[in-house]
Amino acid sequence: MKSKRSRTCQPQEVKVILHQESEIMVDTKKVDEANKLAIEKIMNSNPVLVDVKPALQAIPGFQKNMFLCSGPPIAWENKNDTVKGAIFGAAVFEGMAKDIKDAEELASSGGITFCSTHDYNTVAPMAGIVSPSMPVFIVKNETYGNFAYSNMNEGVGQVKTLRFGANNDEVISRLQWMKTTLGPALNLAVKQIGGINLKEIIAAAIRRGDECHNRNRCATDLFFQQITLALLKSGLDKQEILSVVCFIVDNPHFFLNMSMACSKVTMNAAHGIEYSTLVSVMATNGVEFGIRISGLSDEWFKAPAPRQERGKMFKGFTEDDASPVFGDSYVSEPAGIGAFAMAASPAIAEFVGGTPQLGIDITNKMYEITMAKHTTYKIPYLNYEGTPTGIDFRKVIRTGITPVINTGLAHKKAGIGQVGAGIARAPMLCFTKAEAAYEAKYK
Repeated sequence: MKSKRSRTCQPQEVKVILHQESEIMVDTKKVDEANKLAIEKIMNSNPVLVDVKPALQAIPGFQKNMFLCSGPPIAWENKNDTVKGAIFGAAVFEGMAKDIKDAEELASSGGITFCSTHDYNTVAPMAGIVSPSMPVFIVKNETYGNFAYSNMNEGVGQVKTLRFGANNDEVISRLQWMKTTLGPALNLAVKQIGGINLKEIIAAAIRRGDECHNRNRCATDLFFQQITLALLKSGLDKQEILSVVCFIVDNPHFFLNMSMACSKVTMNAAHGIEYSTLVSVMATNGVEFGIRISGLSDEWFKAPAPRQERGKMFKGFTEDDASPVFGDSYVSEPAGIGAFAMAASPAIAEFVGGTPQLGIDITNKMYEITMAKHTTYKIPYLNYEGTPTGIDFRKVIRTGITPVINTGLAHKKAGIGQVGAGIARAPMLCFTKAEAAYEAKYK
């Protein structure tokens, strides 16, 4: 294969000015008004699953030789090893390469264009690869008319899946089935229902013990209740319906990707508001953790990707086996779910190696760095207080409290899969960089 330079979609670099005390104060009235509008847009958003289609058909601007990767854009040579493993598997799945060795040559020589999921209003967990023929959930914000997209969840636990960097024949075969059977079946069912309100499912699931990031068991059950009758009425072959139903039943994490798209379409509605200090995105590519601020357009403010602060490792693994955190699922926390809703989920507190009190403590701390309590997502254990919602980067800096994130832990080498779960914290450096850029623009 003729060698070419690896191609990566790179937004224009923005120089960040180091923080200095300024004698010119930002207009606080404009900031307050902007943040009030941002919170109103979050609360009023109404995300609905409206369709399921292949990424190439669903996502505007998608191209045949393009892969979307989670987190801020990063050059091929600097990508996380687990992410590279997922890319190789996706290239074989797409028929762009005959085997993993061929895929590696293709990717390293520029035969694939790599772009950030967020530049295409898309999210994907962990290694976060979205390739052209993968079926994606299409979520519409019925209030504001904007869309977001996500790939589909392959399984939970120490399952060797593409999102954990695995690329063997079993992984490729599962992706093919999702393309030919699962995606088209859900497409028919969602259309027959006329759309599925994801915000309502999340609100109900939080009341039943999910936090809708690391734990989606109740949300998946609620989704299953709506989709099953539609599948039975769809006219599909009985064996196809059975395979789809069994796949969802065996994967209590299936709702995660829909939850992520729900959070993305919500936070996008509140993005791009002049003067707003709202954190509208948190994501990581496994090397760099990045945030975006509503009032600072699409600039990324980045720091080295963190490792778990505490975690619970699967049998046979240690914390040294885990990669730094990566993926787009950390869009959950700015939207008021995930770790910010841990007080609602004693089970997830135990899963990450803590106690129910840990979850309560984390949620209470997150109130100190957020702008509002969610009007729909409410926590029974806190007398139905709304979840802390809308991170204000100024409050992070003022209090020294950084956002907590729930996370699955992947092995640092491709192909081994999930090795545990835990919590981590967004790096403070991201917020101090954002502060400098904000002052430079609005001082």
